[in-house]
Amino acid sequence: MSVDVFKAGMADSFQDGGRFGYQHLGINPGGAMDVMAMNVANALVGNDLNEAVLELCFPAASLGFNKSCLMALSGANFTAEINGTSIPINQTIAVPAGSELKFTKAEQGVFCYLAIRGGFNLEEWLGSFSTNVKAHKGGCNGRLLQTRDEIEIRKNENHGTLKIFPGRVNVSEWYGDANVIRMLKGNEFEWLDEKSKAQLMENSFTVTSIRDRMGYRLAGEGLTTRGEELISTAASFGTVQILPDGQLIVLMADHQTTGGYPRVGQVISADRSKLVQLKVGERIFFREVGIEEAEDLMISQQKMLKQIQVTCAVRLKENLVA
Repeated sequence: MSVDVFKAGMADSFQDGGRFGYQHLGINPGGAMDVMAMNVANALVGNDLNEAVLELCFPAASLGFNKSCLMALSGANFTAEINGTSIPINQTIAVPAGSELKFTKAEQGVFCYLAIRGGFNLEEWLGSFSTNVKAHKGGCNGRLLQTRDEIEIRKNENHGTLKIFPGRVNVSEWYGDANVIRMLKGNEFEWLDEKSKAQLMENSFTVTSIRDRMGYRLAGEGLTTRGEELISTAASFGTVQILPDGQLIVLMADHQTTGGYPRVGQVISADRSKLVQLKVGERIFFREVGIEEAEDLMISQQKMLKQIQVTCAVRLKENLVA
């Protein structure tokens, strides 16, 4: 069976957990912007948590299913409908053959993830199915989804009618207090003067329209460094850099492998999901944490994800047998 793209969205691509081990060759990891939402969508349909999913931005694609399947949406809420019937996010859905999936309104968030039981048949490159648009590799022909694309699915299901399985996954804990972003001090934090150090931790910064999968530009009162030259140095998802004009940029999934701007902070992995889902115009307050707290938060998040995975497996077994 296949998923047919009736109408392409603005910037929809296939992503998985990322392509690691090649940054020294100039190839960034990429992968899903909201990794936790990707994991949840996969858990809801019984896939491996890092199975490739369709990452959707609004306006999102309209999709057709020529055979039945199990699917789930997580992350942003784009007010999804199947054949005119509203469907929720974070819940397993049995989709009958001949159905059309549409997204009508961006209610909350920026990136929505569609997982289908069995996974998509995609191009693998360097151990990952994530789309690398610059290299034209991975995903669907190394590019964004286009109208009339047909994406094969590796597993067929037999569902005669639309069914929403009971039990919605609650992930509110990961996105709560969304405007407070916790971070570690960066390698060049001490390059900031004392006033700028205080501004970074006390002032708010606004998400600007200059944003994509590579980075989010922020706007706020300009910060000042002592003006030293920095040799181009490794960067990663969540690195907070200060630009020559004193403004900040937070690097995202498609970040460059190295950079020459001072790294004044590093967003902790437990807060990356809520950061990427912030819309243009929303404010950010940075809060400093230590490495031990960051590790504890990551472990807690992973434990919760494991519980979700186990619970979803039980529900799937009960409903598929029934």
